[in-house]
Amino acid sequence: MRAVVPVLVAGTVAAALAGCAAKVGAPPASQLQVPAQWRAPIPEGATALPVDAQWWQGFGDPALAALVTAALANNGDLRLARERIEDYRARVRAAAAAQQPTLSFDTSPARARALSPATGRPYVANAFQAEFQAAYEIDVWGRLANATEAAAATLRGEQASLDAVALSIAANVATGYLNLRGLDAQLELARATLQLRERSRDLARRQFEVGYSSRLEWLQAQAEYDTAAEQVPQLQRQIFEQENALSLLAGASPGAIARGKALAELVPPPVPAGLPSDLLRRRPDIARAEQAIAAASAQLAATRDQLLPTFRLTAAGGIQSTELSDLLHGPTRLWRLAGTLVAPLYDGGRVQAATDSAAAQRNQALIAYENTVRQAFAETENGLDAITRLREQVVQNDARRATAAETLRIAHNRYANGYAAYLEELDAQRSLYAADVARLQLHARLLAASVDLYRAMGGGWTAPPSPSLR
Repeated sequence: MRAVVPVLVAGTVAAALAGCAAKVGAPPASQLQVPAQWRAPIPEGATALPVDAQWWQGFGDPALAALVTAALANNGDLRLARERIEDYRARVRAAAAAQQPTLSFDTSPARARALSPATGRPYVANAFQAEFQAAYEIDVWGRLANATEAAAATLRGEQASLDAVALSIAANVATGYLNLRGLDAQLELARATLQLRERSRDLARRQFEVGYSSRLEWLQAQAEYDTAAEQVPQLQRQIFEQENALSLLAGASPGAIARGKALAELVPPPVPAGLPSDLLRRRPDIARAEQAIAAASAQLAATRDQLLPTFRLTAAGGIQSTELSDLLHGPTRLWRLAGTLVAPLYDGGRVQAATDSAAAQRNQALIAYENTVRQAFAETENGLDAITRLREQVVQNDARRATAAETLRIAHNRYANGYAAYLEELDAQRSLYAADVARLQLHARLLAASVDLYRAMGGGWTAPPSPSLR
């Protein structure tokens, strides 16, 4: 009968493993295809140099560089991400500790009243014991190592998450600062336009007072002045809110933001060139998705290994006596050694269900990785195309503004010489003002598009080599 038990246990374990292998299966085939080249045209002036890690320095604005540096040091989201890394480092240490032997000390003084089997009378006995206990699980199948690897891969994923947050913070600060300088330029234009409208209004009023023009032209000039005046507080409010937003990104209380170069002086850095496959090494969110696959694969292996028997060695040694004074001087020495083999026979399908769940999580991580890569391709394509199209818009806007300026010059001369009504000059002024506003907005959008492209291309961050997936 004793020989049958090991055979029965081994047969049960083998059947469980066969069932696990049949039910878990291989991961789904990847549907990801990396394009050979970009669909969008590479903008002129693209450089083959690698993306600079501190790409915001390419704008040549010390105020922008100082603001990004402050944000990377003090931003609240980054500080939270750093603390999460410390949390996961501790989890890795906890998982690795399971692979080490444990040593504990136990002391158990006891006093009991019992019935003597020899005399049939009750008696009181003391027992004093001190014992050291050691235990070690032999990781034959690699279950503990897989659990440690799952924790380590999760830690690497969190480190990639920190880089992703840092990239996002730097890009948001740069975009916000460039938008702020665009609003500053629009406010300057609005104030200059307001002064022009004020002179035109005063001229129209004087001409009306001497009977040279009608009251309608005066009121039209007054309306244009009011419209220009309305833009000033609106832009001031937007600037105020943008400064507060940038202060919060920099980890400071709401307040004013130091300015550097004017909008017209800011030039976008060269467009970084590269192949689509470069994103797989540069984007931290892709690295995070890779580590999620590694963690899920290791966790699947560790869960599946619960169907296998576990081997555990234990040892204990200590002293015992019936009198406390004898515990140190004349105790009885005790020891024991034991080896334990535990093999699961029936658990109602708990481990198999956990294994199926881990396999589904591994497959989810693989699909999420594919989605992340495709999204990275789309963002980079959009960034490349945006710069090309915005540059084309700038060319068209220059032509539009030149036409509007010439129209205003002719309309002003016609009105000054009495050949046309003031309405023609007002229309020409509106057209030129709209072209100037569009010009400033296009320049700010082109600068922001450069930031978006650097964000899409990984911002100079370089991922570590991808881990081998189990």
